[in-house]
Amino acid sequence: MGSTDRPTVEDVMSTPLETISADATVMEAAQRMRDMEINALVVLTTPRAIISSTDVLGAVAEGHDITDLAVSEVMTTDVETATPDLYMEEVAAMMETYGIKHLPVVDGDYVGMVSSTDVTAHLS
Repeated sequence: MGSTDRPTVEDVMSTPLETISADATVMEAAQRMRDMEINALVVLTTPRAIISSTDVLGAVAEGHDITDLAVSEVMTTDVETATPDLYMEEVAAMMETYGIKHLPVVDGDYVGMVSSTDVTAHLS
């Protein structure tokens, strides 16, 4: 853990990072999330993007055929990111401020993902 026994992102982030291409289908993203038992995938684009279970649910609720719908049509772009050295309290504040549940972790490149579940588990 961090030098002051306060957990940092690096201590709790999920690795390896699961990714998907922007031209994959939303169905493929949903299946990968289900199979990996996760709720978000980093989309390999610039600017940074993710697709979350909330994005998938939104597409279904809007009546889209997710077997033909590209991830790029529903992904969340310009996502906030965290660095491995952030303390979990800082991550919790970011998630609350931005109303988000997942933060890709970057250290030059993507290195992991931290979720609101991670935050809850380590701050309770």
